[in-house]
Amino acid sequence: MTTPVDETRQVLERQRTVEISTTGRWSGQPRRTEIWRYRAGGRYWLTGSPGSRDWYANMLAHPEFTLHLADLDLPVRGRPVTDPDERAEVFGEIVPALSWAGSLESWIAGSPLVEIELGALLD
Repeated sequence: MTTPVDETRQVLERQRTVEISTTGRWSGQPRRTEIWRYRAGGRYWLTGSPGSRDWYANMLAHPEFTLHLADLDLPVRGRPVTDPDERAEVFGEIVPALSWAGSLESWIAGSPLVEIELGALLD
């Protein structure tokens, strides 16, 4: 029997560009953003090139968000990663595969990093 988490993982494997809806940290209004998802260490991540991102600031204030995949709108939770060792490990797997990415050190120091926690699908 296929579970919602299994179905989500199957879609995530096929779909690199996703959309997310976060809750505005000041307005409380939904904010929809297109972003790439990454896979590292058997888990799924959201990030972007170094710099500040509104979606990340919103997620820090409200970690629950909607992950839009194909025909699925899924409630999930984001886990911001601030631990330097974990950031180095994850970015060490993601960044070398990106020909345009620049230095690994700049990503570790200045890019948002959020794990997509699919456990919310089980609640």
